[in-house]
Amino acid sequence: MTSADLIGKILQVVGGLAIFAAVIGLLLFFLDRAPKRGRDYWQLAGFLLPTAVLIIAGLIYPAFRTSLLAFQNNSGEWTLDNFVWMFTQPSTLVTLGNTVIWVILVPLLATSIGLAYAYFIDKARGEKIYKALVFMPMAISFVGAGIIWRFVYDYRGEGREQIGLLNQIVVWFGGAPVQWLQSSPINTFLLIVVMIWIQTGFAMVILSAAIKAVPVEQLEAAQLDGTNGWQRFRNVVLPGIRGSLVVVVTTISIATLKVFDIVRTMTGGNFNTSVVANEMYTQAFRAGEQGRGAALALILFLLVMPIVIYNVRTMRKQREIR
Repeated sequence: MTSADLIGKILQVVGGLAIFAAVIGLLLFFLDRAPKRGRDYWQLAGFLLPTAVLIIAGLIYPAFRTSLLAFQNNSGEWTLDNFVWMFTQPSTLVTLGNTVIWVILVPLLATSIGLAYAYFIDKARGEKIYKALVFMPMAISFVGAGIIWRFVYDYRGEGREQIGLLNQIVVWFGGAPVQWLQSSPINTFLLIVVMIWIQTGFAMVILSAAIKAVPVEQLEAAQLDGTNGWQRFRNVVLPGIRGSLVVVVTTISIATLKVFDIVRTMTGGNFNTSVVANEMYTQAFRAGEQGRGAALALILFLLVMPIVIYNVRTMRKQREIR
């Protein structure tokens, strides 16, 4: 570990502790119903000041600096060339297209599979075991998951013993082994499978809790009205878990937009598999083009913002209804 990495780790720990202290201080301040004096507000400021300093130094200033770098070249001159490069280079357009594919397929499939799984095993015998099996991939880091699935997709030349599960199945059925991770565009979808494998457990746990919170009286009333299982699911369960669905979809969407580890571990962004986060790292730290990396970071931020705004508005509407 380099000194820069060590300093970064220390700042993360200190920042986490400062944020924790600020939250505890705010809770204690507002839960205390005693009349507030001037000294109390100074104490509150003392709790908040370290967090404010760290947020400014570790979040606001870097975001501002990155925004400026996006409009500069390596010589410090102001230019729009970074954005022109982004939307004109074929390789970068492939990267943007891959990111769009990721952010459409991963939330949709992970949420759908997690919802179906949670609904079908609800109140089933062995429900806890079934949930644990699906949730296990969430305990694995993205790098660890990438290494595991690299073995699944591993390729050995024809006639050699295959250690990759997928190619071994192909050989069993009389086919020739395939270089899965080098074959575009199927390699992008194979990487997406890894992300879905990880995020399905998260969706299942959240949606399972939401399904259990749907009032039993509503389900019984719908059953007495002569509805079948699909009608009860569509007209009773889905409206009842809409808030949780929004949270799951937005959370997975944001995580997908920022995906880096899986792509970097499995293909390094080669063979037309790169995404925005990986290309940002490549340009800023490998190619030495900080302006291009900053421009990609700015685009990534702009892609995340509509999802966050939609989530906040949905939550606000639900709060007003309640």
